[in-house]
Amino acid sequence: MLQIMRKNVSRGLIGWILVVVCAGTILSRALDHTDAIPAQQTKAVILEGCTDRDRGRPFARTELFFGKSKPDGSMVTDEEFRAFLDEVITPRFPNGLTMLSGAGQFRGSSGMIQREGAVFVILLYPADEQDSGARIEQIRNRYRKTCAQESVLRVDGEFCVYF
Repeated sequence: MLQIMRKNVSRGLIGWILVVVCAGTILSRALDHTDAIPAQQTKAVILEGCTDRDRGRPFARTELFFGKSKPDGSMVTDEEFRAFLDEVITPRFPNGLTMLSGAGQFRGSSGMIQREGAVFVILLYPADEQDSGARIEQIRNRYRKTCAQESVLRVDGEFCVYF
């Protein structure tokens, strides 16, 4: 009985390994194929539901994660961040944004886990807007320098937005 169970377990395990290997191969080929498609065509497929302006418009979404702890142990105060928002972020994206306060953690260059207060900023802007990437990089670079940060996390995506 034990020998039969071992064979069934082995067959089952081999079956799962084959499924994982095949799925990985299929996914790899699909990704290779996707890489061959020009970025504009890929965006067009993803956002094709946004062709009717009454239904939605293609917008880019950028999320920025600003840490508030400084290397000297002090913190970026709410007033300091508000001034940064008013002087640096808002002039570059005057049509609006969303700002949330929170807490986060990350592994710093020292290898240690660091926990700190954070501000999360969400920017939504037309996907075809010129120079948005450069303006976002200006914001990130200024915050890193002004507030002595290792980095400002940036996450980008494109979405169909409805107003």
